[in-house]
Amino acid sequence: MHFSVDRPSPGHCRVTFGHPPMNPAGATTVAELAELVGLIEQDHDLNVVVFDSANSDFYAAHYDTGDGGPTAMRAWPDLLVRLARAPVVSIASIRGRARGPGTEFVLACDLRFASRENASFGQFYVSSSVIAGGGPMARLSRLVGRARALEILLVADDLDGPRAERYGFVNRAIADDELDDEVDRIASRLGRLDHDAITRTKSDVDQVTLPAGA
Repeated sequence: MHFSVDRPSPGHCRVTFGHPPMNPAGATTVAELAELVGLIEQDHDLNVVVFDSANSDFYAAHYDTGDGGPTAMRAWPDLLVRLARAPVVSIASIRGRARGPGTEFVLACDLRFASRENASFGQFYVSSSVIAGGGPMARLSRLVGRARALEILLVADDLDGPRAERYGFVNRAIADDELDDEVDRIASRLGRLDHDAITRTKSDVDQVTLPAGA
């Protein structure tokens, strides 16, 4: 497994990426995450899932071409669409670098909280003469607006935590030594709330904010 799963309570789950050295997204990781999302979609006790990393330097860095292939690449956008529309709240707790597929994954999550001192985000594809395959064009424009989305995608430079917060890329940039406690407080609260109320509220918001799955 390229991640571990902890269940502090019936309504609250934590998924920790742990695939050294940089948590690359390859075919195995994508297949494991797709299976996990399938379980999330069917779990009527679960309200919130937190995704974090065991590596303080890397949240998720790039696509692992040694563990990839066309099938995994097609599965990647499908996985992200399913995660975004899943009937639970997904939280990305980001410490370290999230680049390429790493940024695409956190953009598919519902809430994003980043270490103020130790988080960075980047979409490098255009600088490599390719186009991103995980939907950041559609998601970024809804979060940060057209001009800033184009800046992030075309300039292909990294954003640190404070600038990601200013741009609206993340909900909040939080002091590194407070990040875990604050995310746990939010997730614990969501874990105790009514599942149907969370699901119906998220579904209504999704209808007017998420890009079409296609």
